Amino acid sequence: MTTQAQGLHSHVLAALGLAITAGEYPPGTVLRTDELAQRFDVSRTVVREVVRVLESMHLVESRRRVGVTVLPTASWNVYDPQVIRWRLAGADRPRQLRSLTVLRSAVEPVAAGLAAVHATPEQCRELTEEALGMVATSRGRRLEEYLVHDIAFHRVVLNASGNEMFARLGDVVAEVLTGRTHHHVMFEDPDPAAVTLHVQVAEAVRERDAARAEELTRQIAVGALQELDVLAP
Repeated sequence: MTTQAQGLHSHVLAALGLAITAGEYPPGTVLRTDELAQRFDVSRTVVREVVRVLESMHLVESRRRVGVTVLPTASWNVYDPQVIRWRLAGADRPRQLRSLTVLRSAVEPVAAGLAAVHATPEQCRELTEEALGMVATSRGRRLEEYLVHDIAFHRVVLNASGNEMFARLGDVVAEVLTGRTHHHVMFEDPDPAAVTLHVQVAEAVRERDAARAEELTRQIAVGALQELDVLAP
């Protein structure tokens, strides 16, 4: 695929993905390939490639003699990072953020407790470095820099748990944190108490204190939900 074709593909994919997840095309809507090609001024080949990607996310289903049918929300791959990104860009953002944050609150404390048991010395070092990076960027409205360390911190926790199912949620957590930042569901400077808790989690993991690591991470999750009550009610 040429660079130009890739650009067209990305444009059409984003436009259709956003429209479907925002409810502009309700479940059961039939999308015609030729109409989509005309609307976006692209070839049918580009449209077919886009449809294949949307099918892989279970947003649509393609049938001969019927067309491309939009599937109900219950069918969507809601863990797909792009689906999460599109949903966070829509009007349903507050509910989606809360749903994802509740998921994190169920998984990450357990992952942190496991990390205290299974983390390698290198992972302990990475966790400490990312926590200190969060401290260093937590003032002066440096949210984009803070985000880099925040995402990396939580990826290390999930990976260090030794559970491959938890580890695969790294991209999900990254999209949640990115969405909160880019859609301004964050204070201009992160909550100092939350930043301190991340440092303490790193210490607990390094000291192999599983119970403390789990409890501190649960406090982070509770704080995140409380922030949503204020910023995205």
